[in-house]
Amino acid sequence: MSTNPWLAAIKRILALSQTGLAFQPGEYDRERYEEIRQISLDLLAHISNAPVEQIISLLPHEIGYVTPKVDIRAVIFRGSDEILMVQEKIDNDRWTLPGGWADVGYTPFEVAVKEVFEETGLHVEAVRLLAVLDKSKHDHPEEPWYVYKFFILCHITGGEILEQTNETSGVGWVKFGELPGLDLSVNRVTYSQIAQLLPFAADPGLPVLCD
Repeated sequence: MSTNPWLAAIKRILALSQTGLAFQPGEYDRERYEEIRQISLDLLAHISNAPVEQIISLLPHEIGYVTPKVDIRAVIFRGSDEILMVQEKIDNDRWTLPGGWADVGYTPFEVAVKEVFEETGLHVEAVRLLAVLDKSKHDHPEEPWYVYKFFILCHITGGEILEQTNETSGVGWVKFGELPGLDLSVNRVTYSQIAQLLPFAADPGLPVLCD
């Protein structure tokens, strides 16, 4: 869970200022929304010890009403005690569930299927939604944007596991008992989140989890 309430408050103020600008306010209000946005950026830069320009470069380049970004993760079990995981090249080969940002033009299920193939070489069928989690409520590192995480149960239908892809350096079946000692890519998934998902291996009909 986020440990810096000031950061959460600043990001909220920044989002409100951008949303205010999206509704084409009068000149008087526009100036004040822009001033609030700049103050928020200055505060973010101060508490993160980074230049304002760097903060701006990390923020989503979007206009309009500010909404959360969506991260899609595929959950693939083998039997009742193994889960498929990949090693992220961009995060020093740390382990995570296959997945990534949701793409415009794809449904959540389609994103899960696409990401699994791109990161593992396996063809899968997306079966059902297991969980929707608010990233700020879990033990992830701080980041500029607000994120919802979708975890989608998938079944393998074909393909072969690739030793590596453009994004991953390895793919493997991990036994549940080995998970606590795994070097996880915690920006993408946490151990407690995976632990919440493990009961679905034995009973895939359990109710959807939602923060």
